[in-house]
Amino acid sequence: MEEKADSECLQDWFEITIPNGIKYDKIWLMDSLQTYCRVTFTPVEFHYIKYEARFYIQDANVAAALKDNNCKICDEENKKISIFVTPSPQPQSFQTRLKPEEIEQLKLTMYKRYDSSQQCLDLQSLCFDPDLENYDVDIILNESNCMATIVQIIEQNFPELLSLNLQDNELYQLDGLSDIMQLVPTVKILNLSRNELGSVEEVRKMKGLKLQELWLYGNPLCDAFPDQSAYMSAIRACFPTLLRLDGQKLPPVTDSDVPEIIKPCKESYQGSETLKNLVLQFLLQYYLIYDYGDRQDLLSVYHEEACFSLTVPFSSEDPALSSLGEYLNYSRNMKTLEDPDLRVQLLKNTKYDIVESLCMLPRTQHDLNTYVVEMCVQTETMVYFSVNGVFKEVEGKSHGSVRTFTRTFILTPGTNSGLYIVNDEMTLRTIGTQETQNTDVMPGPNCCPVLSVGQQEMVQAFSSQSGMNFHWSQKCLQDNGWNYSGASHIFSLLKNEGKIPEEAFQQTP
Repeated sequence: MEEKADSECLQDWFEITIPNGIKYDKIWLMDSLQTYCRVTFTPVEFHYIKYEARFYIQDANVAAALKDNNCKICDEENKKISIFVTPSPQPQSFQTRLKPEEIEQLKLTMYKRYDSSQQCLDLQSLCFDPDLENYDVDIILNESNCMATIVQIIEQNFPELLSLNLQDNELYQLDGLSDIMQLVPTVKILNLSRNELGSVEEVRKMKGLKLQELWLYGNPLCDAFPDQSAYMSAIRACFPTLLRLDGQKLPPVTDSDVPEIIKPCKESYQGSETLKNLVLQFLLQYYLIYDYGDRQDLLSVYHEEACFSLTVPFSSEDPALSSLGEYLNYSRNMKTLEDPDLRVQLLKNTKYDIVESLCMLPRTQHDLNTYVVEMCVQTETMVYFSVNGVFKEVEGKSHGSVRTFTRTFILTPGTNSGLYIVNDEMTLRTIGTQETQNTDVMPGPNCCPVLSVGQQEMVQAFSSQSGMNFHWSQKCLQDNGWNYSGASHIFSLLKNEGKIPEEAFQQTP
Protein backbone atom coordinates (compact mmCIF):
# COMPACT_ATOMS: atom_id res chain seq x y z
CA MET A 1 0.00 0.00 0.00
CA GLU A 2 2.83 2.39 0.90
CA GLU A 3 4.65 1.63 -2.37
CA LYS A 4 1.43 2.36 -4.31
CA ALA A 5 0.97 5.69 -2.50
CA ASP A 6 4.57 6.66 -3.23
CA SER A 7 4.09 5.76 -6.87
CA GLU A 8 0.95 7.89 -7.13
CA CYS A 9 2.80 10.81 -5.52
CA LEU A 10 5.62 10.53 -8.04
CA GLN A 11 3.06 10.56 -10.86
CA ASP A 12 1.43 13.75 -9.55
CA TRP A 13 3.76 16.07 -11.53
CA PHE A 14 4.65 15.87 -15.21
CA GLU A 15 7.08 17.71 -17.45
CA ILE A 16 5.73 18.74 -20.85
CA THR A 17 8.27 19.24 -23.66
CA ILE A 18 7.54 20.82 -27.06
CA PRO A 19 10.44 20.21 -29.52
CA ASN A 20 11.19 23.33 -31.58
CA GLY A 21 8.82 25.14 -29.20
CA ILE A 22 11.00 28.22 -29.11
CA LYS A 23 9.56 29.33 -32.44
CA TYR A 24 6.11 29.65 -30.85
CA ASP A 25 4.82 32.55 -28.76
CA LYS A 26 4.00 31.31 -25.25
CA ILE A 27 0.46 32.68 -25.17
CA TRP A 28 -0.35 31.28 -28.62
CA LEU A 29 1.08 27.89 -27.68
CA MET A 30 -0.77 27.68 -24.36
CA ASP A 31 -4.04 28.81 -25.95
CA SER A 32 -3.66 26.18 -28.67
CA LEU A 33 -2.93 23.40 -26.18
CA GLN A 34 -5.84 24.50 -23.98
CA THR A 35 -8.23 24.55 -26.95
CA TYR A 36 -7.48 20.94 -27.85
CA CYS A 37 -7.03 19.62 -24.31
CA ARG A 38 -10.23 18.24 -22.80
CA VAL A 39 -9.15 19.28 -19.27
CA THR A 40 -8.36 22.81 -18.06
CA PHE A 41 -4.78 23.17 -16.84
CA THR A 42 -2.35 25.78 -15.50
CA PRO A 43 1.24 25.60 -16.80
CA VAL A 44 3.95 25.99 -14.16
CA GLU A 45 7.47 27.35 -14.80
CA PHE A 46 7.10 27.72 -18.55
CA HIS A 47 10.54 28.26 -20.05
CA TYR A 48 12.65 27.75 -23.16
CA ILE A 49 15.76 25.56 -23.15
CA LYS A 50 17.78 25.87 -26.37
CA TYR A 51 15.09 25.24 -28.98
CA GLU A 52 12.56 23.46 -26.73
CA ALA A 53 9.61 24.83 -24.76
CA ARG A 54 8.98 23.18 -21.38
CA PHE A 55 6.57 23.51 -18.49
CA TYR A 56 5.07 21.42 -15.67
CA ILE A 57 1.51 20.38 -14.85
CA GLN A 58 0.13 18.78 -11.70
CA ASP A 59 -2.55 16.32 -12.76
CA ALA A 60 -2.39 12.86 -14.31
CA ASN A 61 -5.61 13.52 -16.22
CA VAL A 62 -4.16 16.66 -17.81
CA ALA A 63 -0.98 14.75 -18.65
CA ALA A 64 -3.01 12.06 -20.39
CA ALA A 65 -5.08 14.65 -22.28
CA LEU A 66 -1.96 16.46 -23.51
CA LYS A 67 -0.34 13.19 -24.50
CA ASP A 68 -3.43 12.29 -26.54
CA ASN A 69 -2.96 15.47 -28.57
CA ASN A 70 0.59 14.64 -29.62
CA CYS A 71 0.94 15.54 -33.33
CA LYS A 72 -2.76 16.45 -33.56
CA ILE A 73 -2.29 20.23 -33.29
CA CYS A 74 -0.91 22.13 -36.27
CA ASP A 75 0.84 25.48 -36.27
CA GLU A 76 0.26 28.33 -38.72
CA GLU A 77 2.46 26.59 -41.30
CA ASN A 78 0.40 23.40 -40.97
CA LYS A 79 3.26 21.57 -39.22
CA LYS A 80 2.25 19.10 -36.50
CA ILE A 81 3.30 19.98 -32.95
CA SER A 82 4.90 17.17 -30.95
CA ILE A 83 4.07 16.93 -27.24
CA PHE A 84 6.24 14.79 -24.97
CA VAL A 85 4.95 13.99 -21.46
CA THR A 86 7.19 12.50 -18.76
CA PRO A 87 6.72 12.03 -14.98
CA SER A 88 8.66 14.60 -12.96
CA PRO A 89 9.48 15.60 -9.39
CA GLN A 90 7.89 18.75 -8.02
CA PRO A 91 9.18 21.83 -9.87
CA GLN A 92 11.60 23.97 -7.92
CA SER A 93 9.08 26.71 -7.22
CA PHE A 94 6.95 24.24 -5.25
CA GLN A 95 9.71 22.48 -3.35
CA THR A 96 10.54 25.18 -0.78
CA ARG A 97 7.46 27.33 -0.28
CA LEU A 98 7.44 30.26 2.13
CA LYS A 99 5.66 29.61 5.42
CA PRO A 100 2.00 30.75 5.58
CA GLU A 101 2.81 33.53 8.05
CA GLU A 102 5.66 34.74 5.80
CA ILE A 103 3.35 34.82 2.80
CA GLU A 104 0.85 36.90 4.77
CA GLN A 105 3.53 39.41 5.75
CA LEU A 106 4.72 39.55 2.13
CA LYS A 107 1.15 40.19 1.02
CA LEU A 108 0.74 43.05 3.52
CA THR A 109 4.03 44.57 2.35
CA MET A 110 2.93 44.38 -1.28
CA TYR A 111 -0.40 46.05 -0.44
CA LYS A 112 1.52 48.98 1.08
CA ARG A 113 3.48 49.30 -2.15
CA TYR A 114 0.46 49.21 -4.45
CA ASP A 115 -0.96 52.38 -5.98
CA SER A 116 -4.56 51.58 -6.89
CA SER A 117 -5.07 54.86 -8.78
CA GLN A 118 -2.24 53.99 -11.18
CA GLN A 119 -2.59 50.19 -10.87
CA CYS A 120 1.12 50.19 -10.16
CA LEU A 121 3.06 47.85 -7.86
CA ASP A 122 6.45 49.15 -6.72
CA LEU A 123 8.67 46.26 -5.56
CA GLN A 124 11.96 48.15 -5.86
CA SER A 125 14.56 46.77 -3.42
CA LEU A 126 11.90 44.46 -1.97
CA CYS A 127 14.46 42.21 -0.27
CA PHE A 128 15.53 45.19 1.90
CA ASP A 129 12.03 46.27 2.92
CA PRO A 130 12.01 47.08 6.68
CA ASP A 131 8.64 45.37 7.23
CA LEU A 132 10.06 42.09 5.89
CA GLU A 133 13.36 42.43 7.71
CA ASN A 134 11.60 43.11 11.04
CA TYR A 135 9.69 39.83 10.69
CA ASP A 136 12.76 37.90 9.42
CA VAL A 137 11.13 37.20 6.07
CA ASP A 138 13.94 36.40 3.66
CA ILE A 139 12.92 37.27 0.10
CA ILE A 140 15.33 36.25 -2.67
CA LEU A 141 13.69 36.89 -6.01
CA ASN A 142 16.21 34.74 -7.89
CA GLU A 143 14.69 31.73 -6.12
CA SER A 144 11.79 30.47 -8.19
CA ASN A 145 9.62 29.80 -5.15
CA CYS A 146 9.82 33.43 -4.00
CA MET A 147 9.09 34.88 -7.41
CA ALA A 148 6.30 32.36 -8.01
CA THR A 149 4.70 33.37 -4.71
CA ILE A 150 4.84 37.05 -5.68
CA VAL A 151 3.24 36.32 -9.07
CA GLN A 152 0.48 34.34 -7.35
CA ILE A 153 -0.19 37.20 -4.90
CA ILE A 154 -0.39 39.61 -7.85
CA GLU A 155 -2.82 37.31 -9.67
CA GLN A 156 -5.08 36.97 -6.64
CA ASN A 157 -4.97 40.55 -5.34
CA PHE A 158 -3.97 42.84 -8.25
CA PRO A 159 -5.39 41.05 -11.34
CA GLU A 160 -5.63 44.31 -13.36
CA LEU A 161 -2.02 45.34 -12.69
CA LEU A 162 -0.61 47.65 -15.37
CA SER A 163 2.86 48.54 -14.02
CA LEU A 164 5.37 46.40 -12.12
CA ASN A 165 8.67 47.76 -10.76
CA LEU A 166 11.35 45.18 -9.88
CA GLN A 167 14.29 47.56 -9.92
CA ASP A 168 17.31 46.92 -7.66
CA ASN A 169 16.53 43.33 -6.68
CA GLU A 170 19.81 41.70 -7.78
CA LEU A 171 17.91 39.63 -10.37
CA TYR A 172 20.09 37.53 -12.66
CA GLN A 173 17.38 35.17 -13.97
CA LEU A 174 13.65 35.52 -14.70
CA ASP A 175 12.42 31.91 -14.68
CA GLY A 176 9.92 32.48 -11.87
CA LEU A 177 8.60 35.68 -13.42
CA SER A 178 7.73 34.13 -16.79
CA ASP A 179 4.39 32.81 -15.46
CA ILE A 180 3.13 36.39 -15.20
CA MET A 181 2.46 36.29 -18.96
CA GLN A 182 -0.26 33.73 -18.40
CA LEU A 183 -1.49 34.80 -14.95
CA VAL A 184 -1.35 38.62 -15.23
CA PRO A 185 -1.25 39.48 -18.96
CA THR A 186 -2.48 43.04 -18.25
CA VAL A 187 1.04 44.25 -17.35
CA LYS A 188 2.11 46.95 -19.85
CA ILE A 189 5.03 48.57 -17.99
CA LEU A 190 7.90 46.53 -16.53
CA ASN A 191 10.96 47.98 -14.78
CA LEU A 192 13.91 45.59 -14.47
CA SER A 193 16.62 48.25 -14.34
CA ARG A 194 19.72 48.04 -12.14
CA ASN A 195 19.65 44.26 -11.76
CA GLU A 196 22.19 41.59 -12.81
CA LEU A 197 20.62 40.29 -16.01
CA GLY A 198 23.54 39.16 -18.14
CA SER A 199 21.99 38.36 -21.51
CA VAL A 200 18.96 39.05 -23.63
CA GLU A 201 18.11 35.35 -23.23
CA GLU A 202 16.69 36.16 -19.78
CA VAL A 203 14.53 38.99 -21.14
CA ARG A 204 13.35 36.67 -23.89
CA LYS A 205 11.69 34.52 -21.21
CA MET A 206 9.10 37.30 -20.99
CA LYS A 207 8.49 37.21 -24.74
CA GLY A 208 4.76 37.26 -25.38
CA LEU A 209 3.96 39.86 -22.72
CA LYS A 210 2.31 42.80 -24.50
CA LEU A 211 4.61 45.41 -23.02
CA GLN A 212 4.47 49.06 -24.01
CA GLU A 213 7.31 50.27 -21.77
CA LEU A 214 10.39 48.42 -20.52
CA TRP A 215 13.34 49.54 -18.39
CA LEU A 216 16.60 47.55 -18.52
CA TYR A 217 19.36 50.12 -18.02
CA GLY A 218 21.98 49.19 -15.44
CA ASN A 219 21.99 45.49 -16.37
CA PRO A 220 25.15 43.86 -17.82
CA LEU A 221 23.19 42.79 -20.92
CA CYS A 222 22.98 46.43 -22.04
CA ASP A 223 26.74 46.39 -22.69
CA ALA A 224 26.60 43.23 -24.81
CA PHE A 225 25.59 45.06 -28.00
CA PRO A 226 27.81 46.99 -30.42
CA ASP A 227 25.51 50.02 -30.43
CA GLN A 228 22.15 51.36 -29.31
CA SER A 229 20.48 50.35 -32.55
CA ALA A 230 21.40 46.67 -32.13
CA TYR A 231 20.24 46.80 -28.49
CA MET A 232 16.86 48.29 -29.43
CA SER A 233 16.38 45.82 -32.28
CA ALA A 234 17.06 42.80 -30.05
CA ILE A 235 14.66 43.98 -27.35
CA ARG A 236 12.00 45.02 -29.84
CA ALA A 237 12.16 41.54 -31.36
CA CYS A 238 11.03 40.20 -27.97
CA PHE A 239 8.26 42.79 -27.54
CA PRO A 240 6.88 44.04 -30.88
CA THR A 241 4.33 46.24 -29.08
CA LEU A 242 7.04 48.15 -27.16
CA LEU A 243 6.79 51.96 -27.39
CA ARG A 244 9.47 53.07 -24.90
CA LEU A 245 12.77 51.50 -23.84
CA ASP A 246 14.73 52.84 -20.85
CA GLY A 247 12.58 55.96 -20.90
CA GLN A 248 13.28 56.75 -24.57
CA LYS A 249 10.53 56.73 -27.15
CA LEU A 250 11.20 54.14 -29.84
CA PRO A 251 10.95 55.19 -33.48
CA PRO A 252 7.87 53.91 -35.31
CA VAL A 253 8.14 50.59 -37.11
CA THR A 254 9.13 51.12 -40.74
CA ASP A 255 9.75 48.92 -43.75
CA SER A 256 13.31 48.45 -42.52
CA ASP A 257 11.94 46.65 -39.47
CA VAL A 258 10.38 43.80 -41.45
CA PRO A 259 11.82 40.34 -40.72
CA GLU A 260 13.84 40.15 -43.94
CA ILE A 261 17.41 41.29 -43.34
CA ILE A 262 17.66 43.28 -46.55
CA LYS A 263 15.65 44.05 -49.64
CA PRO A 264 17.11 43.80 -53.15
CA CYS A 265 16.74 46.26 -55.97
CA LYS A 266 17.07 45.82 -59.74
CA GLU A 267 20.29 47.80 -59.86
CA SER A 268 21.95 45.37 -57.48
CA TYR A 269 22.12 42.64 -60.10
CA GLN A 270 24.27 44.59 -62.55
CA GLY A 271 27.64 44.14 -60.83
CA SER A 272 27.48 47.72 -59.60
CA GLU A 273 28.61 49.36 -56.38
CA THR A 274 25.07 48.80 -55.15
CA LEU A 275 25.57 45.04 -55.30
CA LYS A 276 28.70 45.37 -53.18
CA ASN A 277 26.84 47.45 -50.60
CA LEU A 278 23.95 45.00 -50.64
CA VAL A 279 26.22 42.08 -49.77
CA LEU A 280 28.09 44.04 -47.09
CA GLN A 281 24.80 45.15 -45.56
CA PHE A 282 23.58 41.56 -45.59
CA LEU A 283 26.70 40.35 -43.77
CA LEU A 284 26.56 43.16 -41.22
CA GLN A 285 22.94 42.54 -40.30
CA TYR A 286 23.22 38.74 -40.43
CA TYR A 287 26.13 38.66 -37.98
CA LEU A 288 24.63 41.30 -35.70
CA ILE A 289 21.75 38.86 -35.17
CA TYR A 290 24.04 35.80 -35.10
CA ASP A 291 26.37 37.31 -32.48
CA TYR A 292 24.18 39.60 -30.39
CA GLY A 293 20.54 38.75 -31.04
CA ASP A 294 18.28 35.73 -30.93
CA ARG A 295 19.42 33.32 -33.63
CA GLN A 296 15.81 32.17 -33.93
CA ASP A 297 15.22 35.50 -35.70
CA LEU A 298 17.30 34.12 -38.58
CA LEU A 299 14.31 31.93 -39.50
CA SER A 300 13.02 34.83 -41.59
CA VAL A 301 16.24 34.88 -43.64
CA TYR A 302 16.27 31.26 -44.83
CA HIS A 303 14.15 29.77 -47.58
CA GLU A 304 11.73 27.04 -46.46
CA GLU A 305 13.86 24.36 -48.17
CA ALA A 306 17.29 25.89 -47.70
CA CYS A 307 20.35 23.67 -47.17
CA PHE A 308 23.13 24.10 -44.62
CA SER A 309 26.25 22.12 -43.79
CA LEU A 310 29.22 22.67 -41.50
CA THR A 311 32.69 21.24 -42.16
CA VAL A 312 35.80 21.04 -40.02
CA PRO A 313 38.74 20.05 -42.27
CA PHE A 314 40.41 17.03 -40.73
CA SER A 315 44.06 17.32 -39.77
CA SER A 316 45.49 14.82 -37.33
CA GLU A 317 48.60 17.01 -37.01
CA ASP A 318 46.68 20.04 -35.80
CA PRO A 319 47.26 20.22 -32.00
CA ALA A 320 44.35 22.65 -31.64
CA LEU A 321 41.83 20.32 -33.28
CA SER A 322 40.53 19.16 -29.91
CA SER A 323 39.34 22.70 -29.16
CA LEU A 324 36.86 22.36 -32.05
CA GLY A 325 35.06 19.58 -30.22
CA GLU A 326 31.77 21.50 -30.03
CA TYR A 327 31.79 21.75 -33.83
CA LEU A 328 33.11 18.29 -34.73
CA ASN A 329 29.78 16.67 -33.83
CA TYR A 330 28.14 18.69 -36.61
CA SER A 331 30.95 18.38 -39.18
CA ARG A 332 29.89 16.90 -42.53
CA ASN A 333 33.37 16.30 -43.92
CA MET A 334 32.73 13.85 -46.77
CA LYS A 335 36.36 12.68 -46.74
CA THR A 336 36.12 11.33 -43.21
CA LEU A 337 32.38 10.69 -42.76
CA GLU A 338 31.75 7.07 -43.71
CA ASP A 339 28.28 6.54 -42.20
CA PRO A 340 25.76 7.19 -45.04
CA ASP A 341 22.91 7.83 -42.59
CA LEU A 342 24.95 10.42 -40.71
CA ARG A 343 25.80 12.14 -43.98
CA VAL A 344 22.08 12.63 -44.57
CA GLN A 345 21.36 13.74 -41.00
CA LEU A 346 24.11 16.37 -40.97
CA LEU A 347 22.81 18.04 -44.13
CA LYS A 348 20.13 20.40 -42.81
CA ASN A 349 17.49 21.01 -45.47
CA THR A 350 14.72 23.04 -43.85
CA LYS A 351 15.02 26.49 -42.30
CA TYR A 352 13.89 25.15 -38.91
CA ASP A 353 16.57 22.46 -38.87
CA ILE A 354 19.17 25.01 -39.95
CA VAL A 355 18.36 27.58 -37.27
CA GLU A 356 18.05 24.83 -34.66
CA SER A 357 21.61 23.78 -35.54
CA LEU A 358 22.89 27.37 -35.44
CA CYS A 359 21.33 27.83 -31.99
CA MET A 360 23.31 24.83 -30.73
CA LEU A 361 26.66 26.33 -31.72
CA PRO A 362 28.64 28.45 -29.22
CA ARG A 363 28.03 32.18 -28.94
CA THR A 364 30.53 34.20 -30.96
CA GLN A 365 31.86 37.64 -31.89
CA HIS A 366 32.84 38.09 -35.54
CA ASP A 367 35.52 40.62 -36.51
CA LEU A 368 34.03 42.42 -39.52
CA ASN A 369 37.33 44.16 -40.15
CA THR A 370 38.89 40.85 -41.26
CA TYR A 371 36.24 39.98 -43.85
CA VAL A 372 37.35 39.15 -47.38
CA VAL A 373 34.34 38.82 -49.69
CA GLU A 374 34.48 37.16 -53.11
CA MET A 375 31.60 37.48 -55.57
CA CYS A 376 31.21 34.20 -57.46
CA VAL A 377 28.04 34.42 -59.57
CA GLN A 378 25.30 37.02 -59.93
CA THR A 379 22.13 36.86 -62.00
CA GLU A 380 18.71 38.46 -61.79
CA THR A 381 17.53 35.57 -59.60
CA MET A 382 20.64 34.67 -57.61
CA VAL A 383 23.62 36.11 -55.75
CA TYR A 384 26.42 33.64 -54.96
CA PHE A 385 29.35 34.81 -52.82
CA SER A 386 31.76 33.66 -50.12
CA VAL A 387 33.21 35.43 -47.10
CA ASN A 388 36.38 34.62 -45.17
CA GLY A 389 37.06 36.04 -41.73
CA VAL A 390 37.76 35.58 -38.05
CA PHE A 391 35.56 35.14 -34.98
CA LYS A 392 36.08 34.56 -31.28
CA GLU A 393 34.04 32.22 -29.07
CA VAL A 394 32.52 33.97 -26.06
CA GLU A 395 31.10 30.96 -24.21
CA GLY A 396 31.58 27.22 -23.77
CA LYS A 397 34.63 25.08 -23.16
CA SER A 398 36.73 27.01 -25.68
CA HIS A 399 35.83 30.49 -24.46
CA GLY A 400 38.21 33.02 -25.99
CA SER A 401 39.38 30.74 -28.82
CA VAL A 402 39.83 32.39 -32.21
CA ARG A 403 38.64 30.66 -35.40
CA THR A 404 38.90 31.36 -39.09
CA PHE A 405 35.86 30.64 -41.20
CA THR A 406 34.66 30.51 -44.78
CA ARG A 407 30.96 30.97 -45.33
CA THR A 408 29.43 30.47 -48.78
CA PHE A 409 25.96 31.89 -49.37
CA ILE A 410 23.52 31.63 -52.24
CA LEU A 411 20.72 34.21 -51.99
CA THR A 412 17.58 34.52 -54.06
CA PRO A 413 14.69 37.03 -54.04
CA GLY A 414 11.57 35.97 -52.14
CA THR A 415 7.90 36.45 -52.94
CA ASN A 416 7.62 39.51 -50.66
CA SER A 417 10.69 41.38 -51.97
CA GLY A 418 13.08 39.97 -49.38
CA LEU A 419 16.33 38.10 -49.98
CA TYR A 420 16.43 34.50 -48.78
CA ILE A 421 19.33 32.13 -48.22
CA VAL A 422 18.86 28.94 -50.24
CA ASN A 423 22.31 27.47 -49.58
CA ASP A 424 24.73 28.05 -46.69
CA GLU A 425 28.05 26.25 -46.26
CA MET A 426 30.31 26.92 -43.26
CA THR A 427 33.93 25.75 -42.97
CA LEU A 428 35.85 26.25 -39.70
CA ARG A 429 39.45 25.86 -38.65
CA THR A 430 41.64 26.99 -35.78
CA ILE A 431 44.42 29.57 -36.01
CA GLY A 432 47.77 28.03 -35.19
CA THR A 433 50.37 30.03 -33.28
CA GLN A 434 52.74 30.32 -36.24
CA GLU A 435 49.91 31.26 -38.60
CA THR A 436 48.75 33.95 -36.23
CA GLN A 437 52.21 35.48 -36.12
CA ASN A 438 52.60 35.49 -39.91
CA THR A 439 49.32 37.08 -40.94
CA ASP A 440 48.22 40.68 -40.87
CA VAL A 441 44.61 39.87 -41.76
CA MET A 442 43.67 37.42 -39.03
CA PRO A 443 44.40 38.72 -35.51
CA GLY A 444 45.21 36.12 -32.91
CA PRO A 445 43.92 36.11 -29.33
CA ASN A 446 46.87 38.21 -28.12
CA CYS A 447 46.41 41.00 -30.67
CA CYS A 448 45.26 44.43 -29.49
CA PRO A 449 43.37 46.04 -32.38
CA VAL A 450 42.82 49.78 -32.33
CA LEU A 451 39.05 49.27 -32.34
CA SER A 452 37.02 46.70 -30.48
CA VAL A 453 34.79 44.33 -32.43
CA GLY A 454 31.77 46.33 -31.33
CA GLN A 455 33.34 49.59 -32.48
CA GLN A 456 34.30 48.08 -35.84
CA GLU A 457 30.74 46.92 -36.38
CA MET A 458 29.45 50.33 -35.33
CA VAL A 459 31.74 51.99 -37.91
CA GLN A 460 30.59 49.55 -40.60
CA ALA A 461 26.94 50.28 -39.80
CA PHE A 462 27.57 54.05 -39.75
CA SER A 463 29.42 53.86 -43.07
CA SER A 464 26.52 51.97 -44.68
CA GLN A 465 24.01 54.49 -43.33
CA SER A 466 25.92 57.71 -44.07
CA GLY A 467 27.67 56.73 -47.31
CA MET A 468 31.01 57.92 -45.90
CA ASN A 469 34.05 55.67 -46.12
CA PHE A 470 35.35 53.70 -43.16
CA HIS A 471 37.99 56.29 -42.14
CA TRP A 472 35.59 59.24 -41.98
CA SER A 473 32.86 57.17 -40.34
CA GLN A 474 35.32 56.15 -37.63
CA LYS A 475 36.41 59.78 -37.16
CA CYS A 476 32.81 60.98 -36.81
CA LEU A 477 32.04 58.34 -34.17
CA GLN A 478 35.26 58.98 -32.25
CA ASP A 479 34.68 62.74 -32.24
CA ASN A 480 31.24 62.12 -30.71
CA GLY A 481 32.40 59.70 -28.02
CA TRP A 482 31.09 56.63 -29.88
CA ASN A 483 27.53 57.85 -29.40
CA TYR A 484 25.87 56.48 -32.53
CA SER A 485 22.72 58.62 -32.41
CA GLY A 486 24.73 61.74 -31.55
CA ALA A 487 27.14 61.12 -34.43
CA SER A 488 24.20 60.61 -36.81
CA HIS A 489 22.69 63.92 -35.71
CA ILE A 490 25.95 65.83 -36.19
CA PHE A 491 26.50 64.16 -39.57
CA SER A 492 23.04 65.23 -40.77
CA LEU A 493 23.62 68.82 -39.65
CA LEU A 494 27.03 69.09 -41.30
CA LYS A 495 25.84 67.43 -44.49
CA ASN A 496 22.89 69.82 -44.79
CA GLU A 497 25.30 72.74 -44.34
CA GLY A 498 27.66 71.33 -47.00
CA LYS A 499 30.56 71.11 -44.54
CA ILE A 500 31.56 67.49 -45.24
CA PRO A 501 34.39 67.24 -47.82
CA GLU A 502 33.97 65.07 -50.91
CA GLU A 503 36.86 62.83 -49.86
CA ALA A 504 34.69 61.56 -47.00
CA PHE A 505 32.48 59.80 -49.55
CA GLN A 506 35.29 58.38 -51.69
CA GLN A 507 35.38 54.65 -51.08
CA THR A 508 38.86 53.17 -50.87
CA PRO A 509 39.40 50.10 -53.03
